[in-house]
Amino acid sequence: MVFTQLMDWIHPQTFHRIVARHRGDYKVQSFSCWDQFLCLAFAQLTYRESLRDIEVCLRSRSGQLYRLGIRGAVSRSTLAHANEHRPWQMYADLAGHLIAKARRLYADDCFGVELDQTVYALDATTVDLCLSVFPWARFRSTKAAIKINTLLDLRGAIPTEIYITPGDIHEVNWLDLLIFEPGAFYIMDRGYLDFVRLYRLVQAGAFFVTRSKKGVKLARLYSHPVDFATGVRCDQTVRPTGATTRRDYPAKLRRIKFYDAPNDRMFVFLTNHFELPAATIAALYAKRWQIELFFRWIKQNLRIKTFYGTSDNAVKTQIWIALCVYVLVAIVKKELHLDQSLYEILQILSVTPFEQLPLPELLAKAYDPTRNPYDCNQLPLL
Repeated sequence: MVFTQLMDWIHPQTFHRIVARHRGDYKVQSFSCWDQFLCLAFAQLTYRESLRDIEVCLRSRSGQLYRLGIRGAVSRSTLAHANEHRPWQMYADLAGHLIAKARRLYADDCFGVELDQTVYALDATTVDLCLSVFPWARFRSTKAAIKINTLLDLRGAIPTEIYITPGDIHEVNWLDLLIFEPGAFYIMDRGYLDFVRLYRLVQAGAFFVTRSKKGVKLARLYSHPVDFATGVRCDQTVRPTGATTRRDYPAKLRRIKFYDAPNDRMFVFLTNHFELPAATIAALYAKRWQIELFFRWIKQNLRIKTFYGTSDNAVKTQIWIALCVYVLVAIVKKELHLDQSLYEILQILSVTPFEQLPLPELLAKAYDPTRNPYDCNQLPLL
């Protein structure tokens, strides 16, 4: 079956080793962690909205569940109990394993800027929740939310690190937990402009590109020649002048002003890299938009806005399994050399999980590059 072929990209020994590490199947008799993962992965692929939805859909195909790899009986109560009590860290580790594999596959992809170093985009997205149902995720006095902090490798748009917090924790705190890769670039918005944390990044031998804020006091040391045709208005070496800022960041910075003509906007970038052309620094920051597209994509195409459980463990389990599905589809796309987008592949898989066709044949059959999506046989109405 198509669903089984997709899950075959997860090596059974790897999964069972991860489960054993976290004792996920301890005292489990009939509904294993693999059954739980398959049910929730199926729900992600086919856009199931609730535990009842999952139960009804899978029970309607009860004669085929064994062939899907599901050995235990599927019921709402069993699945809810598993989501509530089995550690979400298992699926975080599984996602980490899949991410490492996907990054190797996409390592040579170009993301629009010719650069040998690894480039990461860093940002967070907020998922709104109901405070009365999710009291542990307090965000405001009258609402709840969680933040999904993400470090995205721009080659292939693969999330490499993810940290889920309640909504009232500021995303800049995540910088304290990251282990920075020497020589890599970290592209972030001005919400992450914290000079103590940025200097830690400098000490690790990494580079950052971010936007400046109003009120940041910087003294110009040198000005470098610029080509106005590229949109760059100035390229300066600066240093902090505020007493606290100078103590927090005792090093030089590079300040670049860039004019975005199409949108009639002026941007001021700060970086600790002094060798790349100023226009390349501006182009790097523009590529940060890929993480916004990633957040929009997963919110529109994966089930992370309607949750199957209300506990912290159930929510994190669902999010990590959703990310496993995302990365798994990205791996299949690369391994099978598919021309379709991830969106198109997911749409095909969502309506064909029980089909008995080889996966490459199914996806190739559904792809017609010459087809005009706007062609139809509808006669003119007027």
